[in-house]
Amino acid sequence: MVSNLPKENVWDYPRPPAIEPVQAHLKVIYNDVVLADTTSALRILETGHPPTYYIPPNDVKQEYLKHNTKSTYCEYK
Repeated sequence: MVSNLPKENVWDYPRPPAIEPVQAHLKVIYNDVVLADTTSALRILETGHPPTYYIPPNDVKQEYLKHNTKSTYCEYK
């Protein structure tokens, strides 16, 4: 797929990070199975990092998720 969007540079992203709504319909597909489908995603833009996309839990097919005990830390969450 060819995009007409302008190229972004991760070094131009702000710190602290910026949160912006995604202006597109996003689908997460794996092995021909739709795992998530949303028009309400957010993306986080932080200096030196690729964009991180957040999909609302209600737009994720929970039956494909598996509980684990791992955790992460982010000073901005």
